[in-house]
Amino acid sequence: MSVWDDVVGQPDAVATLRRAATDPAAMTHAWLLTGPPGSGRSVAARAFAAALQCDGPQDGTPPVPRGSRSGGGCGECQACTTTLAGTHPDLTVVATDKVVITIDEVRDLIMTAARTPSSGRYRVIVVEDADRMAERTTNVLLKAIEEPPPHTVWVLCAPSAQDVLPTIRSRCRGVVLRVPPAQDVADLLVRRDGIDPALALTAARAAQSHVGLARRLARDADARERRDAVLEIARRIRGVGDAVLAAGELVDVAKAEALAATAERDAVEKAELMRALGVQEGDTLPPRLRSQLKQLEDDQKRRATRRQRDVLDRSMVDLLSLYRDVLVVQLGATVDLVNAEHDGAVRALAADSTPEQTIRRMDAIGVARERLEGNVAPLLALEAMAVALRPQG
Repeated sequence: MSVWDDVVGQPDAVATLRRAATDPAAMTHAWLLTGPPGSGRSVAARAFAAALQCDGPQDGTPPVPRGSRSGGGCGECQACTTTLAGTHPDLTVVATDKVVITIDEVRDLIMTAARTPSSGRYRVIVVEDADRMAERTTNVLLKAIEEPPPHTVWVLCAPSAQDVLPTIRSRCRGVVLRVPPAQDVADLLVRRDGIDPALALTAARAAQSHVGLARRLARDADARERRDAVLEIARRIRGVGDAVLAAGELVDVAKAEALAATAERDAVEKAELMRALGVQEGDTLPPRLRSQLKQLEDDQKRRATRRQRDVLDRSMVDLLSLYRDVLVVQLGATVDLVNAEHDGAVRALAADSTPEQTIRRMDAIGVARERLEGNVAPLLALEAMAVALRPQG
């Protein structure tokens, strides 16, 4: 067993991080892990953090004394297991579910980074969404990364190096992750979750090797049905009216899923805040305390907005995978289909259009994704996309 077992399909990245955890000459105190969604950036970051804290035996050797080099990630000692679980006292993980990481959150991180480790070899700060920091926020972080305390390690994660400011990436050592092979992801699902091998491979392909999504598709029949419904939209759109209805349906489903994912947490957070403020259920909130409630509600709205955008973006990525398959058939390419279980629909769409039309449809989906990221109203962005998906004469 090793902390690296779940970092699938990344032999080069694992070799670099493993060596840094065991060889002081290869170690630095600021890292930037980049790779496409689903490549396992956050998994690799946590594995690296565990390897840095590891004090277990390696390859039959005795436990590593505190103060010496790291054990490299045995996966069995207390330091490894608590780090992987996110409960190690010297590990801080920021994984925002809001639109951006706020400047106040970063200031808190900087204060945490300045503290001496309480029990581990390092104080490790993992920022899973470094691309969600505004320029002003990133500038606040710059000094801490440029001159960190001796026992502090920053591990930033982003889709690409271009998603963070040049001043940040120039001070970090970069490690690039790739999209893992679908078979590697399927093998992980079989080994870790006991998923049927055929279902695991289908889920891995449908998720385009995104480990988290593949796991959800493999374990949740409702998730598979929702994805099938999104793909069916491509066949249902025959005119402008169908396009408008389809766009509205996508937005409504995203809103409902966002609400379902956040409603229970929102209620718990509000109840905890009211209790902390000494306000009993049913009491009127005094005016002097209303600003704190409003701040919480604003944060919750941002979280719901982020969730809705993520659901919509995932739907568009699924549609892109369908048209990718259509293009594969149209060009006669000898590669596996992402959506092999929808072979009939893929071939029907391929016969009903030209490669040029398929590429234009894919471009329209890409434009819609950019518009959503630029805060365009979701319904407007989706309607323009759906209209472009209708059959062309």
